[in-house]
Order: sequence, then C-alpha cells, then structure tokens
Amino acid sequence: MSRLLLVDDEPAVLYALKELARSNGHEPVTARSGAEALERLEGVDAVVTDYAMPEMDGLQLLQAIHERDASLPVVVLTAQGSERVAVRAMKAGAYEYVTKPFDIDEMTLVLDRALETRTLRVQNRRLAVEKALGRSIVGDAPAMQRLLDAVARVAPKDVTVLVRGETGTGKELVASLLHAQSRRASGPLVRFNCAAIPAELAEAELFGHARGAFTGAVQAREGFFAQADGGTLVLDEVGELPLPLQAKLLRALQEGEIQPVGAGRVERVDVRVVAATHRDLAEEARAGRFREDLYYRLAVVELVVPPLREHREDIPALAKEFARRFAARFGVDDVRLSPPLLERLAAAEWPGNVRQLENQVARLVALSNGGELGPEALEAGAAPAAREPGVEPPPEGALTLHEHLDAVERNIIAKTLAATGGNQSETARRLGVSRGALIDRLKKYGFA
Repeated sequence: MSRLLLVDDEPAVLYALKELARSNGHEPVTARSGAEALERLEGVDAVVTDYAMPEMDGLQLLQAIHERDASLPVVVLTAQGSERVAVRAMKAGAYEYVTKPFDIDEMTLVLDRALETRTLRVQNRRLAVEKALGRSIVGDAPAMQRLLDAVARVAPKDVTVLVRGETGTGKELVASLLHAQSRRASGPLVRFNCAAIPAELAEAELFGHARGAFTGAVQAREGFFAQADGGTLVLDEVGELPLPLQAKLLRALQEGEIQPVGAGRVERVDVRVVAATHRDLAEEARAGRFREDLYYRLAVVELVVPPLREHREDIPALAKEFARRFAARFGVDDVRLSPPLLERLAAAEWPGNVRQLENQVARLVALSNGGELGPEALEAGAAPAAREPGVEPPPEGALTLHEHLDAVERNIIAKTLAATGGNQSETARRLGVSRGALIDRLKKYGFA
C-alpha cells in the first residue's frame, strides 16, 4: 500500500482526492497548507498539491519537498487555462500537472505512473549505493524505509550526524550509507572505536602525535582526523569518550582544527563526522556524563536505527542474504533456508538484533553440508561447544574459533571429495592425510 500526501486548502477537493486514493488501494495523508504538508511528509510515496494556496503555494512546496527528497514525485493541480503556471511547475521539477476539476481516470493514471517512478527511483538509488558499498541492503519494512529515506535526504548535506540505536542494529551500515551517498564518497571513510582505546591513548589516536611526544613515540604519526581529511570520520561508541577529550573533540568540530599531541602547531582538517552510540546522549548530558555542548554539536541530525523487533518482516530476507554471504565465505554450495526455518527465525526473539541473527545464520551455514536447511538445523547449531574455564563466551550465536576451523575443514574435504568423484584414497592423498584420518573426519562431519 502506497502513501499519498494530498494538499489543498479546499475541503471539497481534499475529500475527493482522499476518496480517489482509498478507492485505488492507497493510504491518504491530508494537509490543508504547505506548512502542514511538510510536517506530514515522512514516509509518503507521492504528493498531490494544489498550486494556488495562501502563504506557501504549490511551487514553493514543491521546492521545499525536493530539498528534502528529490526522488519524491509531486503532482501539481492547476486551474483551467493556467498553462503558464503548468509550465512553471514542470520546469521547477513537478512530475506532472493536472487541471481542476480533474478527471478521475486521468488522475488515477497519473498517480499510478508517479508511484511506479518513485519505486524505480528508490531502486536505482539503492543499487547505486549497494555498488558503492559492495554489499546488498535489506530493509523493506516501513521502519527501515523511513530510516533509509532519512539517510538519503541527509547524506548529501555536509552536516554532523548522530546515529543512535541498540547494540547490533546496524549503526555501522548507516554510517557507511551516509558516506557512500555524500559528496565525500570518493574520499576516505575512517572508523574510530572510542571504547576500544584506553583514555590516555585516545587523544593521540584521534589527533596524532609528534615524535617524542611520549614514551614509545619514536616517530610522528597521523591521527584519525588527519587520515579522514576530505572524507568521513565515524566515531563509534562516542558516548565512551572521557570528558577531557570531549572538549578537544568539540574544538575540532567547531573550528576544523586539530593539534597533534606534543606538537606546537595547529592543523586544518576538512572532515565530516558521523557519531554512533547505543546510549541516550541527551540523558547522559543531563546526568553530567557527556558534554551538553558536544551533544548538540554532534546531533545536528539524529537518526535512530530501529531494533529488529520493529521490522520483523525483514528477517527472512536478511537471513537469506546472510546465508548467501556465508556460503560464499565458507565454500558451502547451494545453501537454501527452508520456509519452515525462515518462519522459526522470524518468530524468534533477537535481543542482539541484526548482529545476533547474522551470527546465528553463520553458525547454521558453517555446520551444514549445503542443500536445504530445515528447522532441525536450528536445534543442531543452537548449543555452543564446551569452553575452557575462564574463557569468555563469544556473542550469542557467534562461531567459536574451533567451529570456524571445523567449517573450513569440512568444506575443503567436501570440495576435494567432489573433485575426486568420491575416491577416498585419492582425496586423502590430495589433502596430505592418511586414509584412516580422512575416514575419521568423514564420520565427524556426517559424510559417512
């Protein structure tokens, strides 16, 4: 179902448009003015607006819409005999114009074509981004479509963005999308995990250091800001930065200047910053754990990545994409997830969000011999292997080192068996093991 934003200050016309939209299976969203229309723009697939409206006319609304989303088709309603207005609308970027009073069949045809155009534009934009990223983007649920639309609108504007969301939701992917769709796409994309570096080293890592600045600094080194010059710097888990370093980060953002540790000079940098965190930085600022001025500087635009429970309908497509990716990585042929297995995955709880789902699918593929996987594979791969005392378990669903090595060994054996036509002696010779050792492995991995 498509969402249509219908804008007119005449109630009778608005009512007629709303009924037409409903009769064609669309969801109507109505507005009585241009300002009200802009407030209701999120999530719509096309706009129909009257030209002659007080305060903000149809052309002004058209321009404001295209500043936010140039791919959104806008149909302008004009009065009969207003050919000059119609020409102006088309030159301004209107998808089409329709004269009032409009013909129902004509309007229906125009809307159908506009919605088809919107679909093609969105698909082309996604294909271009996927080509730039080198990976597929899965997210057809309304919650993800709203996020991806917001990313597409914000990415070309050179502003600082704060990406917030639960652990494992895909904040890193959003940061990559912002870079790939920006004017800096040809520049470097540099990532810095603020939680992975001790506080005393974080300043030198971010801003660089001069030779002899501290013990062990045998030569000068560029920091992440300098490495990202002309591109994008992603500050992952920015909420973990210590307060003294937050002040220096604020200066870098405000002035575009950095001072390497131990250097007497100030360097200019041209960097767009995308910050990511699982924390509510507004609450952290109120509690005094994060600088309020830095929060406002980072959150010029704030994007919230929805947890997986809010876009469950994407789970089957995500699982298939992960299965394809890991099958190629592990060398497993013809991996298919059966409909019952996909139903089980879609119904499961995923507190670790997309990352947990990805790890679970990796386990399923790694422990398989290819072919179609049913729900029984989920039970077979659910219990992690026993671990040594004192060793921290990996994230839920993730492969242990032993499991990963077993998956690689299993698939090497499967490919060699296929290449030798199932001849165990020749397979053992090619693998450099005894026939007895090969038979033991064949039993271990379910080949015999």
